[in-house]
Amino acid sequence: MKLYVSPRAPNPRRVTMFIAEKNIKGIEEVIVNLSENEHKSTAFVAKNPFSGVPTLELDDGRVLSESRAICAYLEGLHPEPNLMGTTFEERAFIEMADRRMELSLFGSIANCIRHTHPGLSALEQPQFHDFGHSQGKKMLVVARWLDEYLASNEYVAGDRFTIADITAFCALEFARGLMKFNPGELGLSHLHAYRNRIALRPSV
Repeated sequence: MKLYVSPRAPNPRRVTMFIAEKNIKGIEEVIVNLSENEHKSTAFVAKNPFSGVPTLELDDGRVLSESRAICAYLEGLHPEPNLMGTTFEERAFIEMADRRMELSLFGSIANCIRHTHPGLSALEQPQFHDFGHSQGKKMLVVARWLDEYLASNEYVAGDRFTIADITAFCALEFARGLMKFNPGELGLSHLHAYRNRIALRPSV
């Protein structure tokens, strides 16, 4: 299999961290240079019409895109260590937590960065700065809620590490790098401790 990634993009990092947690070997990484618009080339668009990374090309030639879909496929191939739930109830609650992290935390961070950071102006046209700044404020609301939640929970989806923690961590790191977001400086001590604890995992 081939996994098409871009080094500094957060969504590919979600999948590569998932792969590392499961210690999956043999997937070839292919670098897609976003700044050179390689994701919009005819060859790549033929694989993924939405021009996004990560994209997983299977051995039989089929192509799977979208981070969570790729992870679900890999979870099926490599069930252990389990990261997405072992029973239908656990899967539902992990998916709920993961979607909250993806849509409310990760999504707000991505929109803020895409529409405010000058380095992404070539990739995001047009940029809407007011929208971007409003998304940054929404992200802080979610971050404060997550800080309160983590005061009594070790992980995002319960009592063990799951895909929801990968999504949350990659979102926080994206904000840390391009938004200069530091939970500790904002008094979000539980979120700060959580970020530092996850950062110690070998998959990071």
